[in-house]
Amino acid sequence: MMFIAAKFMAFLTQPLAWVALLLLLTVLLVRRRPAWAVRVGSAALALLLLLGWEPLPDTLLRHLESLYPPVVRQQIAPDTAGVIVLGGALESAYVWSVPGQSALNDGAERMTEAVALLRQQPQLKLVFTGGEGELFGGDLPEAARASVFFEGQGIPAARVLFESASRTTYENAVLSKRLSGIDAAQPWLLLTSASHMPRAMAAFRKAGWNVTAYPVDFRAGKATPWTQYTLDQGVKKWRIGLHEVIGLLAYRLSGRA
Repeated sequence: MMFIAAKFMAFLTQPLAWVALLLLLTVLLVRRRPAWAVRVGSAALALLLLLGWEPLPDTLLRHLESLYPPVVRQQIAPDTAGVIVLGGALESAYVWSVPGQSALNDGAERMTEAVALLRQQPQLKLVFTGGEGELFGGDLPEAARASVFFEGQGIPAARVLFESASRTTYENAVLSKRLSGIDAAQPWLLLTSASHMPRAMAAFRKAGWNVTAYPVDFRAGKATPWTQYTLDQGVKKWRIGLHEVIGLLAYRLSGRA
């Protein structure tokens, strides 16, 4: 039930869904309330145009990304047990159509930075946590797809543990803790996108993990030019920022963070 609720919330955090709802309301009003139909339709157009102005969503993302600063690989504590990598950087199973090749999405730094970390810190173990995040997913969970990626990068199988049943960040934290050979009281690095880090850290600490944030995949930068306007990127950034803010609020209200 919580997984379905999370998917519904994800739909509501898509700004284009708001535009679509306003346009639907415009259609419903056009016969009986034409004046209101014009107002609502104008609001839909204004919202659509505003979504592409990137300084606004970048301000939200920049706040989320600033809560946990980046970590220098060489300064990682020597007693660190390993790194926990959250799923979300791999395309859906149906996209994986070329045998032997991995399909990464915009969050690819979760995977590439993990590989660099393992190569520079040979004492670290890696826990990858991610099942099938799609509502109607296939039979290849993200952990299985991640196994293909890490194997292709030459990471020994003995250094990696996979958790393949989780579908949410909360389940990432709870189910990874149950893996054989895992001691959550030891120091661990938590590696995920910088904007996702506040919710991830809250969930993992609530579940009893001793984690230090290792944020990657920074989207907003230090400043955004006021002239920066791209409709597709603006919509994407709004979706990411709103999803994290509402998700963190929902986790706190439900006692999961």
